Amino acid sequence: MQVLQRHFLILIMGSMALLGAIESAPAGERVRPGVETLIEQDFTSLAGKRVGLITNPTGVTSDLRSTIDVLHQAKQVNLLRLFGPEHGVRGEVPAGEKVSQFTDAVTGLPVFSLYGKTRKPTAEMLAGLDAIVFDIQDIGSRSYTYISTLALAMEAAAEQGIQVVVLDRPNPLSGIRVEGRPLDLEYKSFVGHLPIPYCHGMTVGELAQMINGEGWLPDGAQCDLKVIPMRGWQRQMVFGDTQLPWVPSSPHIPRADTSYFYAATGIMGELHVMSEGVGYPLPFELVGHPDLTAHAFAAELNNRKLIGVHFQPYYFRPYYGAFDGKTCGGARVVLTDPHAAALTEIQFHVMDVARRQLPKLDLFGENRTAMFDKVCGTNQIREKLEAKGPVDEVLTVWRSGVDAFRKQRKPYLLYE
Repeated sequence: MQVLQRHFLILIMGSMALLGAIESAPAGERVRPGVETLIEQDFTSLAGKRVGLITNPTGVTSDLRSTIDVLHQAKQVNLLRLFGPEHGVRGEVPAGEKVSQFTDAVTGLPVFSLYGKTRKPTAEMLAGLDAIVFDIQDIGSRSYTYISTLALAMEAAAEQGIQVVVLDRPNPLSGIRVEGRPLDLEYKSFVGHLPIPYCHGMTVGELAQMINGEGWLPDGAQCDLKVIPMRGWQRQMVFGDTQLPWVPSSPHIPRADTSYFYAATGIMGELHVMSEGVGYPLPFELVGHPDLTAHAFAAELNNRKLIGVHFQPYYFRPYYGAFDGKTCGGARVVLTDPHAAALTEIQFHVMDVARRQLPKLDLFGENRTAMFDKVCGTNQIREKLEAKGPVDEVLTVWRSGVDAFRKQRKPYLLYE
């Protein structure tokens, strides 16, 4: 009962934050996601085709109608199958839980999981289809698995000779922010599938074009790709500028601005040696450890004068995970200038300060290195941290390759 009450509290707090974000959105024309462009075009791109849809609860119109229901009700569209990434098409699957085929209770359509025995649609799943539609809200970080699902769907579609139609959506971190060394394909995984920076500054439609254009599918193959663009989105926009409602993209991303904090602490969280606030109503916004003193920890971080960020001393007690029931001393990450802050670098400073204040803290114990290397996209970050040299040496590695990627992505950008 207490766990349920805690979950309910989190949902209430998340809803209040969401309402506040909507109310504070700037005046101006609302951005229209790709699904609304499709509706405006009277579903011409899908007319006469047998269609499968990859989506989840974030696939909605601006008035929160599910893309599933929109396509199912459209006379021009023959929607035959649904495909669910992690968390499922209706959000009915808990994080990390793997499921097989079942039936959607609303439409009666068969649902195939892309987070079960297979993460890539099989030939049997795609049999009889002419097109796969992809409509999922991403959060702009490479390790978030939805863009891996997109790449694997494109791979399967290329093999089966069917079309991929991407209904584009905003990058909540903007189309400008590019941070983090591009992934070394030696560390390719489901939490890092593409050779792109950790924050790539692209929409899913732009990424799809780059996957095709750069020959990133096996053997340089290309799929038949069509991107249905948004209306009114510009590269400098963050999600609050779009005037679109935010639908939690997963249980720990309750608000649009949580995307910023995921980029700032999510890599560190893979080590499970410090808390990043998951299991508390401020996921990814907190950093701490039971043996740290909040004020001393926050003070040393603030002494580094990182641009656009302030660290507030904070004590918190997660209710599940590695620090379940333990009071952690640490800091709340406060973004005073989100546009100027180097989000992904925050966690490397946090780890550096923590190990200085807790000399016995072992960042990389048994079974913790593999996932960290995968999300970093290289082993060089871990090796620099293990060497315990200046944090600037870590950041030099982390910043490498970003400028080259900016040039590489230019031909695939769809928005000014």
